[in-house]
Formats: sequence, structure tokens, C-alpha cells
Amino acid sequence: MPLQAHLLELRNRLMIAAGAIIVGAIVGWMLYDTVFDQLTQPFNEYKASNPDSVVTLNFGNATSAFSTQLSLSIWTGVIISCPIWLWQIWAFVLPGLTKKEKRVSLAFFAGAVPLFLTGCLMAYWTLPKALLILFGFTPDEDTTSNIQQAGDYFTFVTRFILAFGLAWLVPVFLVGLCAIGVLSGRTLLKGWRVAILLIFVASAIITPTPDPFTMFLMAGPICLLYFGAVGIGLLLDRRRVQRGEEPDWSHLPDDQASPLT
Repeated sequence: MPLQAHLLELRNRLMIAAGAIIVGAIVGWMLYDTVFDQLTQPFNEYKASNPDSVVTLNFGNATSAFSTQLSLSIWTGVIISCPIWLWQIWAFVLPGLTKKEKRVSLAFFAGAVPLFLTGCLMAYWTLPKALLILFGFTPDEDTTSNIQQAGDYFTFVTRFILAFGLAWLVPVFLVGLCAIGVLSGRTLLKGWRVAILLIFVASAIITPTPDPFTMFLMAGPICLLYFGAVGIGLLLDRRRVQRGEEPDWSHLPDDQASPLT
């Protein structure tokens, strides 16, 4: 396929993904009250459990309420439309795959969507704990109050949820790369120490709280999913070698050239 055709394909995929997000955002606009109530529930739970704390949401100016609703509707659209834009990402590489490799796309899609949504739900479950710790840094509550700008609060919440959801997709992409031969299960297994370190470092950066609880809630399941991806990758390696489709060179030491070079 020539470069121009690839660019046209990319444009079409991006337009479909953007259209799906726009439709999802319209749905999110209509469901704004429900989404607002759900996202402020952890905030209200903190207020109920800490009645002496002066914590409230504030729409600081005339346009803040509108811009908050618009932003929240767009983020809702991103989550609602995740089956479509996740499929567009993978479908873009389909023309370059064999028939056997194309079958992997269905498994990729079937695994990616529930994992993304599970990550988002995990973030929502973790959110009250995160707010409890973050609001705990407020100095003397007799002389100060923690008035939250509504836009800032919802930006924090949506990014927190999406970060969890996207993090849970990493092992699925690793399995996809193993399926098309870019990576091997042996390569993932050899690098497990570095992978675990990177997972915990990324979790510490993404999660906004300084406590290890939230970090482990994010990193722990991803580590398990990583080793699940390693197991599937090793299985794909074995099947590939048994069929004689591709020699296994991943066992070679780093300083030894493979027959490809």
C-alpha cells in the first residue's frame, strides 16, 4: 500500500474515532446530571465523614459552569466511545497483517474494552481514598478552608480515571505486539524486572496521592496483567516455532547477532 493510501486510511480512522467521541460527548451532555452526581459522590462522602472540614465546590465565574459541563461531556464521550476508538487504533494496522494475525485483532478488541472499563472502575473505587489523603494536607482547618474550583476538581477526577483505564491497556498492547511478531514472550520475560520497576514508577507519577496504597492499587493489577501477557507471549512463541513459521532467536545473548543482521 503506498504512503498516500496509508495517510488516507489514517485520516479515515481518525475521523471515525473523532465522530464517535463527538456522539459520545452529546450523550454525555444529556447525562450530565447523572455523571455530575456520580463524580461528586466521593467528594460528598468525604464531607459527610469530616463534618468539621470546610470543603466545597465552587464555580468561580459566569462561564465556569458551562465550560465544566462541556469538558465533562467530552471526557464522558471518550469513555463511552472507547470500543470504537480502540478498534480504530488496531484496525489501522490490519491491512499489513496476515489472515492468522488478523484473527488476533478480535481477541485484542475483546480484551481491551473490558480491561479499559475495569481500570476506570478501579479508579472510581480508589478516588475516595485519594481525596481523603489529599484533603488531609489542608492546614489548620479552624483558619483555612478547602474550596475546590469545580473545573479543577473534575479535571483531576477525569484524568485520574482515564489514567487508570489506559494503564490497564498496556498488557493488551504487549500481547498484540507478540502476536504480530514485533515482540516475543522470551523478550518480555527477560525484561520483567525492568518492567515491574517502570510500572511502579509510572504508577507513582500518575497517582496523585503520596501514600503507597493508591500506587499499589494501580501497579498490582498491571503487574499481574503483565505476567499474563508474558504467558500468552510464550505460548505464541511456542506455537510459532512448532509450525516452523519463524525460528526462535530470542534466546540469543544480547551481544550475538541474529541471522537477520
